Amino acid sequence: MTRTWLVTGVSSGFGRLLAEQLLARGDRVAGTVRRPDAVADLRAAHGDAFSVHQLDLTDTGRIRGVVDDAAAALGRLDVVVSNAGYGLFGAAEELSDDQVTHQLDTNLLGSIQLVRAALPHLRAAGGGRVLQVSSSAGQAAWPGSSLYNATKWGIEGFCEAVAAEVAPFGIGVTIVEPGGARTGFGPTGLRFAEPLAAYDGTPAAASRAFRDGGPPGVIGDPARMVAAMIASVDRSPAPLRLVLGSDAWTAMTAALEARLDSVRGQRATAAATDG
Repeated sequence: MTRTWLVTGVSSGFGRLLAEQLLARGDRVAGTVRRPDAVADLRAAHGDAFSVHQLDLTDTGRIRGVVDDAAAALGRLDVVVSNAGYGLFGAAEELSDDQVTHQLDTNLLGSIQLVRAALPHLRAAGGGRVLQVSSSAGQAAWPGSSLYNATKWGIEGFCEAVAAEVAPFGIGVTIVEPGGARTGFGPTGLRFAEPLAAYDGTPAAASRAFRDGGPPGVIGDPARMVAAMIASVDRSPAPLRLVLGSDAWTAMTAALEARLDSVRGQRATAAATDG
């Protein structure tokens, strides 16, 4: 069936691949970009099937209007993909206040407001899907990525609660958990703190390697990951999480098992505080 999609951040990475694959299969796409000229080729090739909307997620006051415009351009919204974001790396102490604020505004607050703005349209359509692109970093934390982890853990908690809230309306929510992928996310999608000598040689300093394009051996095929995201919309019920990449599965299962182990032994001491 033909669907209408709203996808944020379609100028590069997963967003660009999503737009390309969706348009190639005959779906209609409203894409958000910060620079409309970045997708001029897609607009020329697909005409009215592809509408372009300028948006910077940090400008949260514009998000609802852009979503409304996208729905008007396509006539309805069936699937909303919250994809735009970036990675910020460095020890928490190394990050500037402005870097912290911008990371939260983009990855967390912008994503929250996008989903909130989309829900009335999905309810009006009688159902639909929300795909929130997170990361294995939404379940596993690493030194040097504390703020990135904070945004991904935060948006995952938000989406889990929203999934239960909107299920009665036939709206499914899926949190997409990719591992490393060969996309423009690194190094162009990464930002870094100014290093402090105190952290040289510490675990947090390992994140500095991403300045040079990241570690070798990234195994994720972005085209296959995007195809899996699209295919997930046909699954019923909607999967709450969609793990993409064996590295993501390994990191997430190890983190979840360690987290559970850390609380299992506290059953008696936890109960001792009951009144």
